Amino acid sequence: MADLRSAEVRPISAADHVRGRGPEAIVYLDLACPHCAASWPRIREQPLRLCVRHFPLAGRRPRSPALHAATEAAASQRREAFWEMFDSIYADQGHQDDPHLWARARDLALELERFERDRRSATVAERVRADFESGIRAGVAATPTAFVGGERISADVADRLAALAAG
Repeated sequence: MADLRSAEVRPISAADHVRGRGPEAIVYLDLACPHCAASWPRIREQPLRLCVRHFPLAGRRPRSPALHAATEAAASQRREAFWEMFDSIYADQGHQDDPHLWARARDLALELERFERDRRSATVAERVRADFESGIRAGVAATPTAFVGGERISADVADRLAALAAG
């Protein structure tokens, strides 16, 4: 087991999922979290260099790990498919079971057998776990939680990121 003592948030690397330009924000999200889903449209529209990291709270939301794995499985076929799957899951929180994930994969023109194999792979599980553990080390306890300039933001995340983007 990795050392989970408190540390600074891990800097953005080439392995991270990043989009946009502007001030840098790292956001830990749970794809099964209703509050994250409600905040996501406002977060994603900000002119920020936005890095999204996995923080599945499986104890509260048992489907969460499968949802996060689906985004990574999509990315393994096409990097931008991460964001397409991510947005699709948040846009339809009522449909999180496997048949709906398969339908999303088909809608994104992903090869379904590979998607399912990758989604259940140790590589994908490790990727999600690494993000989760980096969040724990950085003091993430709930979602959404953002980091801007090393400062942890765990309340009013969408509002605080909008203020950052506005300058």
